[in-house]
Amino acid sequence: METFESLVRAEFTPENTYLNTASNALLPARTVAALDAAARLRAAGRPLDPLFADVEACRAAYARLAGVPVERVAAGATVALYSSLVAASLPPGAEVLTADDDFTSVLNPFHARGDLKVRAVPLERLADAVRPDTALVAVSAAQSADGRIADLPALREAARSHGARTYVDFSQAAGWLPVEADAYDYSVAITFKWLLGPHGAAFLVVPEDFGDLVPVQAGWVAGEDPWASCYGPVAELAHSARRFDASPVLFSYAGLRASLALLEEIGVDAVRAHDLALADRFRAGLATLGHAPLPAPGSPIVSVPGLGRLQPELSAAGIQVSNRAGNLRASFHLYNTAADVDRLLDALSG
Repeated sequence: METFESLVRAEFTPENTYLNTASNALLPARTVAALDAAARLRAAGRPLDPLFADVEACRAAYARLAGVPVERVAAGATVALYSSLVAASLPPGAEVLTADDDFTSVLNPFHARGDLKVRAVPLERLADAVRPDTALVAVSAAQSADGRIADLPALREAARSHGARTYVDFSQAAGWLPVEADAYDYSVAITFKWLLGPHGAAFLVVPEDFGDLVPVQAGWVAGEDPWASCYGPVAELAHSARRFDASPVLFSYAGLRASLALLEEIGVDAVRAHDLALADRFRAGLATLGHAPLPAPGSPIVSVPGLGRLQPELSAAGIQVSNRAGNLRASFHLYNTAADVDRLLDALSG
């Protein structure tokens, strides 16, 4: 049986110290091979049926990861698309509760409506801020800017007690944090971060009754029989969450199928333990250097105030991190090692 270390070593050969998964992940070797095979299939003029089969395999794999039946999973391309779908379902004047400075793809579609009451509060106060006239609470499970994790159980209970729906973005969490999508009305995740996939794939989980969502973006793929829904209005929408599908970016899903298979082989629990151990090592090293990261316990994303200016210098030295609002953001995933952490700390101590 292959070990965590042997699986990772076989899949990843970065040429630098890559600590930027919160922006986008490295691609496993098997994913690169799948992308190459998909491109060659199309270049050869062969039928694309295997690529459409990849979409369904990815849908099923994400359903297992999220702990829901596959019939509740829609396949698309972006969080913003699905945030727009949720926003379109709300009546004029509905209140949407959000966290201050959450990621734009979660927030902006609700603001763009122009006739919704969008209220923002600090993340730590989100559950306490739910009130009887709140229609929806929208939040990222883990904040992109600094890695803070939302108190989702408290939010879920507060929303239920006030009759509000919940919309959770797992983009910075799925792959290292258990998703438990069934606990929320709607949840979404792109796949090019902790799920190790290419850009261009995303999943939406909806309730069994679709939660009042109207498939305003529905095209031919949203039909119960897609190939019979190519011309004219869709006569019969899919009886599952596939009614909320967007036309798939086939190459992305071909690669993603391989990425999700790798994560299933390793297991989210093992990935989480590995990632958090490295993040804690970095936090401890920062303390010895006299730096205090923004509080984000239990997160593999570590953001250090005032050091974002060092990002170009670190990049030139072969260490990839992000500059987010002046903060240096490092994020740790399964392909990182203790040596990667120590290299970054050595660079910061110079």
